[in-house]
Amino acid sequence: MSEKQYTYAVARIRAKELSLLNDAFLEQLITAKSVSEDMALLSEKGWKGRDNADKQDPLDVLSYEEEKTYDTVLSMVDDPHAFDAFLLKKDFHNLKAAVKETYAGKAFADIYVEGGTIEPERIKEAAKSGDFSMLPDSMKEAGKKALDTLLHYHDGQLCDIIIDRACLDEIKKASDKNKNDLIKRYGELTVALADIKTAVRGSKAKKDIAFFKEALAECDTLDVTRLGEAASLGTDDIYDYLENTKYKDAVEALKKSFFAFEKWCNDALMDSIRPEKAHPFTIGPLAAYILARESEISSVRMILTGKENDLPDQMIRERISRTYV
Repeated sequence: MSEKQYTYAVARIRAKELSLLNDAFLEQLITAKSVSEDMALLSEKGWKGRDNADKQDPLDVLSYEEEKTYDTVLSMVDDPHAFDAFLLKKDFHNLKAAVKETYAGKAFADIYVEGGTIEPERIKEAAKSGDFSMLPDSMKEAGKKALDTLLHYHDGQLCDIIIDRACLDEIKKASDKNKNDLIKRYGELTVALADIKTAVRGSKAKKDIAFFKEALAECDTLDVTRLGEAASLGTDDIYDYLENTKYKDAVEALKKSFFAFEKWCNDALMDSIRPEKAHPFTIGPLAAYILARESEISSVRMILTGKENDLPDQMIRERISRTYV
């Protein structure tokens, strides 16, 4: 797209940003008495789901809001693959679901998600037939390896590791190929933070160095060999390693709780996209809008889940990330 076209698209996005949820509104949702009260508040903001009815299924409303976001932004750009780095996680989620469904020999309800770069039915058919050649190379290799692992070793965790690692590798490749700096930063941050999560979880589960060599994806801001070695020794060694990286501020959150670290990760992502508010001539503000919407949808989902499970307001509040606006 030309600079003029981006200027027009960014102007439209700036108008859309006015309807993004802010911290004060999320606080309203947190302090509401019930899920139905939250849904009423969201309805006033235009979150009404596909049939625009007054009473809505929360899951339908959230998935429709995400669908609308991509439909809106993709309508503004010439390249339908401009935001593939954001969508790959859905493809690999569906690959994992298809492999496990095939292994179980029966269909499961509501395990596939729409909106990826590949139709879920195509992924499902590849796994069911055992012919992954109809999928991109990265998914073909990961799908076959994961299914073989389940069939021969019945190891669901190793299956997850194989597919999750392939997903991270592809996000990194897709973001590196993109010309936009924000999307490059997104890919790097996504992989690095996922590696830290895996390292901490694996360390607490007493996993050995072989596990970390298989699970950790390469990135530019972490030495995953050193991270894996530290994780095989213990969480304190992970913290010591991270203190000498750009993620040293995450250590305090990790020591507090995993929920605190999840919040730190989401806040770090929001911090990384805020500079795009000053870039009117690139695709960056459009990418930032997508990520801001995904973050607010995630926060709303967390609030609704907390309400459904009668979690105290303060516990919910501690898990909610800062908003983009």
